[in-house]
Amino acid sequence: MAPVAGSDTVSGWVVRRPGPIASGPLTGIRRPAPEPGPGDLLLSVEACGVCRTDLHLAEGDLPPHRPSTVPGHEIVGRVAAAGEAVTAFRTGDRAGGAWLRGTCGVCRYCRAGHENLCPESRYTGWDADGGFAETALVPADYAYPLPDGGDAALLAPLLCAGIIGYRALRRSALPAGGRLGIYGFGASAHLAAQVALAQGATVHVLTRSARARELALALGASSAGDAYDRPPEPLDSAILFAPVGDLVPVALEALDRSGTLAVAGIHLSDIPALQYQRHLFHERNLRSVTANTREDGRAFLATAARIGIRVTVSPYPLSRAPQALADLAADRVQGAAVLTPG
Repeated sequence: MAPVAGSDTVSGWVVRRPGPIASGPLTGIRRPAPEPGPGDLLLSVEACGVCRTDLHLAEGDLPPHRPSTVPGHEIVGRVAAAGEAVTAFRTGDRAGGAWLRGTCGVCRYCRAGHENLCPESRYTGWDADGGFAETALVPADYAYPLPDGGDAALLAPLLCAGIIGYRALRRSALPAGGRLGIYGFGASAHLAAQVALAQGATVHVLTRSARARELALALGASSAGDAYDRPPEPLDSAILFAPVGDLVPVALEALDRSGTLAVAGIHLSDIPALQYQRHLFHERNLRSVTANTREDGRAFLATAARIGIRVTVSPYPLSRAPQALADLAADRVQGAAVLTPG
């Protein structure tokens, strides 16, 4: 059972020595329970999604920003305590903590509505402890109010997989009724696909996982093939969720004239040389996706509620966090992996 305010210690996991999953980069710990600062929420964690970014951090693809940090940034919890400056949440409220946890608010990017590009941005589970633990501190200004009822495990993937998938869909410039290709079909992709389908798009999924192809078809995709297959028709837009640089030219070549490919991952293996005529000519566009804004989060959560988004999860107890990461690395997770304290 997750502790409430006043507990002396809490348990969780930290990335002690980044390296291959087989080397055991996660270490179980027990620490003094954190105390909220003036603008913080102390959440008693009900569920925390396991994101591929957590895997990149554990394996060292992303260099650690601080030693022995608790990963996890798809946090659903109850407010156990709130700082004195917090007015938007009360004890007992359900709230969500996500990847973006702080920006400067004054740079030209923040002032222009592009806070995801803020040079001073900070991230949950990278710059501060995250949700692979019984409790988590979340800045109230970057927390999301969540529905009081329902399964916390089904809400957790919305807080990063869903939000970043929504931003990637926006970045892909999908026209109304357009043809969308999705490369890789994990946590983020299976949510973004549903948003696109609700907008009237035709969705073609390309992924190496047979189970993921079955899920894609069950959710309404028009086709599902191997990651390196050619989709059955030219694409207006494509999103690359798989962190595989070799797929960039494959996806670009599948685009119709003026089509756009959005690369959604925070980490990508090297992209091979592109041939201008095959991959970029006819005004094809290649875009990256960098984190998200809070407005993305609010818009996606409202959209998810409106369309009745279906979340597919593979649950794990918090004690099996290393196994959840290992299964994610081996593509054994159906939908999104989610940890639940207990």
